[in-house]
Amino acid sequence: MSNDGDLSASLILRRGGLARVGQERVALIEAIESLGSISAAAKQLGLSYKGAWDGVQALNNLFDAPLVVANAGGKAGGAAVVTPRGQAVIRAFREVEREIGAALSRLEAGLAASDVFWSLGLRTSARNALRGIVAAIEDGEVTARVTIDLGDGVEIVSIITRRSREELDLAVGKPVVALIKSSFVVLAAQDAPEGEVNRLAGIVADREDGHEVSEVRLGLSAGKTLVATVPVSGAPGVGDRAVATVAPSNVILAVE
Repeated sequence: MSNDGDLSASLILRRGGLARVGQERVALIEAIESLGSISAAAKQLGLSYKGAWDGVQALNNLFDAPLVVANAGGKAGGAAVVTPRGQAVIRAFREVEREIGAALSRLEAGLAASDVFWSLGLRTSARNALRGIVAAIEDGEVTARVTIDLGDGVEIVSIITRRSREELDLAVGKPVVALIKSSFVVLAAQDAPEGEVNRLAGIVADREDGHEVSEVRLGLSAGKTLVATVPVSGAPGVGDRAVATVAPSNVILAVE
């Protein structure tokens, strides 16, 4: 189906409502598996190292287990291994792609793509999208306190309205995606003051400085990361321990 008039489709697999895996990211995982390095994969695909690294971290955040495990090395190198979970994602994507291709071939003679197919991808400005499982729900008169298990004992709490909880049909055991703007994440060298706040400890994995603001990526357990934008003057360095705090009211929930 390479002719201009032929029916074609761009495959996007979604998890948790807005986690998206498309051709570009699957190709990235395949290149990492083949070359054993994020930097080499980025070069092969014409990506910047940061773009490839961001893609890997986004995928690791959005699945229940890491797809790629990378060792230190940065732009100069460093080994990277595609996990069995990552290999399963590749196989599933390619299998679905083949099935869709076969289906489109059958439909091509009688259907117009503009009348039948549309993109269900959803974009968000939130820098953090963390997939987890609803661990607990506490309903109040107006609001609901939802605890999300991100894996490896890491939890995050969201405060939403009861009506939102009902509309999302949230229930214990259901998958959910927590959306957090990077500007809502506060980093500190020590624990946060008392009060209703999420506390997530980790090691600074990456830092990119601007003139006034730094983007800091905090490595958590369960293969997930959390991005914060903080003033350059107060930004921790790579390798430093830090505690990220997020108000539950700043954690937005999304479901499929």
